[in-house]
Amino acid sequence: MLASVSAKGFVFLMRYETPDPLHPALLPGLIAAEDGLARLDERAARHAVAEGFRERGQFFDAAAALWVAGELVHVEDLVLHDSHMDARAPSHELTIAHGVLRARRRLELAEPGWALTLPGMNALRGEQGGVAADDGYPEPPNARPSADAVSERADDRDENPLADEFAELDAAIARSQRLLDFHAGSLPEPAPTLSAERAVAEPTGQLGLLFDEEWDEGARLDAWRGVLAAADQLPAGLGAAILFDAWERIEPLRRQHWLGSLLVGAYLRYRGKVASHVLAFNTGLKTIRHERRRSKDRLTRLSAFLEAMAMTADLGLKELDRLSLARTQMEMRIKDRRSNSNLPGLIDLVLSRPVVSTAMIARHLGVTQRGALNLVRELGVREITGRGRYRGWGVI
Repeated sequence: MLASVSAKGFVFLMRYETPDPLHPALLPGLIAAEDGLARLDERAARHAVAEGFRERGQFFDAAAALWVAGELVHVEDLVLHDSHMDARAPSHELTIAHGVLRARRRLELAEPGWALTLPGMNALRGEQGGVAADDGYPEPPNARPSADAVSERADDRDENPLADEFAELDAAIARSQRLLDFHAGSLPEPAPTLSAERAVAEPTGQLGLLFDEEWDEGARLDAWRGVLAAADQLPAGLGAAILFDAWERIEPLRRQHWLGSLLVGAYLRYRGKVASHVLAFNTGLKTIRHERRRSKDRLTRLSAFLEAMAMTADLGLKELDRLSLARTQMEMRIKDRRSNSNLPGLIDLVLSRPVVSTAMIARHLGVTQRGALNLVRELGVREITGRGRYRGWGVI
């Protein structure tokens, strides 16, 4: 695969050659990955706790994505931040993890293969060329919100008393960005009397404050998308591993490098290998040693990625068994309860979140926090956070 990229007057070639799919070093890992993914997809598509499994996987994969990047984000902090119930001011890493979570949810709702198209890629990276959505990504200029978006934002204002203030801040940021783009487009070219070094440092398109002018993301994305045709000719597991290795080598996006692991799940869903959900690839990738994931030998890297897929499938099957056992135990506790009890709703909530707090239970079930504590005590859910102010319960 050959693609040319130009940046700052320099032209260089990015080449990514697909390996031999019948290489003896890849076959054991490929067989294990294909078998594990097929088993996971079959069970996740028909399991009684499939909905909770998919929702919990969103949080675990988002936290694991930051782990792979070398940052630590606690899952309970991510759950509280997603529910607008932060115990403290959110950190930069927590904000990134929430962006991963929102991107995963967007992939779950989208059609298979949408993320691999150019409009889908632009939407995920926040460009205006993508399809607009109401999950925090930029909308096209002069776009009017739909009726569903207006009603959803009204619900958000009811749930979050600071929604109006945040909306004003977002509008101010959008106006500032349009002003910056306007002035950036009107900047003159560097004077010819400047030295060569100074001329390279001068911004040409944008202001150059947040972006590297020599990093052409559009051309790099085109180079990565050029590998898709070759990956489609290979087994789904190996094709996904090659796409992820190409993403790591080409590095199309610098600020959203975590998107590559999400595209692995999107590609497997597009190929029909894991059609029941977007695979939480980061949960298995975090178990692979860094030396293997970043090895200079491509076969070592591909073997590590295939092993990560097999590990993800194994962890997913264990999670399904754990949730199924927990559901059975909790249902045995409420078999003699009245028909209008809130305990069945609490079971669904506990199975859909890695951790729940009294405030989350009270808002979801429409009870007081004292009543939420009583429901938790009756259901016998285990307390897992060990905190004084923000106690949390969940299935381990």
